[in-house]
Amino acid sequence: MYRVVVVGAGITGLSIARWLTRYKGIEIIVIDKEPDVGWGVTKANTSIIHPCHEENPDKHPLRSKLCLEGHNLWYKWVKELEIPAKWPGEIIVATIDEELKGLHKYIDYAYRIGVPGVRLIDREEILRLEPWVNPDAIGGLYAPTAGTINPMMAAIAIAENIVDNGGKLLLGTKVEDIVIRDGKVVAIETSKGRIEADIVVNAAGLYADRISRMAGIDDYSIHPRRGQYLLFSDRVDVKPSKILHTAPTPKTKGVYAITTVDGNLLIGPTAEDLPEEAREENTTTHQGLDFTYKMASRILRELPPRSKIIKTFAGLRPEPSTGTFIIRFHEKPWGFVEAAGIRSPGLTAAPAIGKHVSKLIIERLENIEPRKDWRSKRQAIPRPAYMAPRERDKLIRENPDYGWIICVCRKVSLGEIMEAVKRMKKIGVPEITLDGIKFRTHSMYGDCQGSQCRPHIAYLLWKRLGLQPWRITIKGDGSKYAFTEVKALLRGDRDA
Repeated sequence: MYRVVVVGAGITGLSIARWLTRYKGIEIIVIDKEPDVGWGVTKANTSIIHPCHEENPDKHPLRSKLCLEGHNLWYKWVKELEIPAKWPGEIIVATIDEELKGLHKYIDYAYRIGVPGVRLIDREEILRLEPWVNPDAIGGLYAPTAGTINPMMAAIAIAENIVDNGGKLLLGTKVEDIVIRDGKVVAIETSKGRIEADIVVNAAGLYADRISRMAGIDDYSIHPRRGQYLLFSDRVDVKPSKILHTAPTPKTKGVYAITTVDGNLLIGPTAEDLPEEAREENTTTHQGLDFTYKMASRILRELPPRSKIIKTFAGLRPEPSTGTFIIRFHEKPWGFVEAAGIRSPGLTAAPAIGKHVSKLIIERLENIEPRKDWRSKRQAIPRPAYMAPRERDKLIRENPDYGWIICVCRKVSLGEIMEAVKRMKKIGVPEITLDGIKFRTHSMYGDCQGSQCRPHIAYLLWKRLGLQPWRITIKGDGSKYAFTEVKALLRGDRDA
């Protein structure tokens, strides 16, 4: 039995682990310093499954290949794992002649990579395809295969499937060192003790270079690139049916305007290079948000008023000094594998990266065979708000909790919340957090952003699970939702 430890429970690390669970003779352990899956780079991005026609096959041959393979695998994965997704296609909107001329190269890239259907469109067709596009557009590039998913739902679904297939997750666990003996990886030291390992896969996102240095690999560095976003209420009228974005630059694919799978208008991101030490600097700025709003006006006919913004947020992408994906199996030290520098289009490429890395590992191990009992499917949490009336009535008769609506904005029931808690415990989440429930159910996701339902959910966790409200956190250590009970404050108890 070989033990493979994957460092990083983001979309890349989880995809690698899912592929490895297909084989007999391998024990899979996924480790992450965060208290839940997908809470690093995966949590905050544009959520697009790119067509891949913007990847330069000469400059980035592996990235181009994995992007298209990953794109095609997502069609299968979203069905197997019941991940919310849609495939509306995308348009790069050109508003000046220089931008329009620059689009021609992407048709060449698409042809060479194998992306179908990419073509230039004139002003008349762009306005016909997307009524919400800026009428100042003079043309664009249409890629009909572009899609969008919910990245957090994807990470959660993959994690559940890994556990269903015998894998383990150790969350809230920080890697402190990699133990090498006689030129081979033999273990990792963590905040919760030593874990023996034959293979260590570094999929640590923003911290991948630091993990590699623990193994004596020091030929690249990672710096964070911040992207700021604006999320609007699902009640605004402006909801483009296509994915729209400005012309790409050498640094970024541009600013996007999309209607998410949940029905919200999302615009962004910026592309701000931050110093290496700013790997947790996911704050927003007035300047960044103003830039995003202004850039979106170049591609949209109109923008909703800022008063309709329900959330602003920022994500950090790992930009490698090499400029491209770093995917390799090291012979020295033997057993150390890297899937590092996974910047855009990392979400798109993730399933293919998982397949590629698993192949690098499997071809070096002996007596490894595919499992006949591997489970490809996972069922999502039932969503009564989206069910047909008869199906919903049947569910509520079987479990009345599904008829008790807790989050009015998103019509999320108590049944969904309790099922989310059950699944969190199953995959090994060490602490039930309010954000963990939010990402699984989309309660606290509506216009009020939880101001109405969050206290109710905390109360129900107390009554149903015995979790004291003043012990409940939003996202783990340092984020207590409440301070203490009121009577303790009145008594002046210091340790309450």
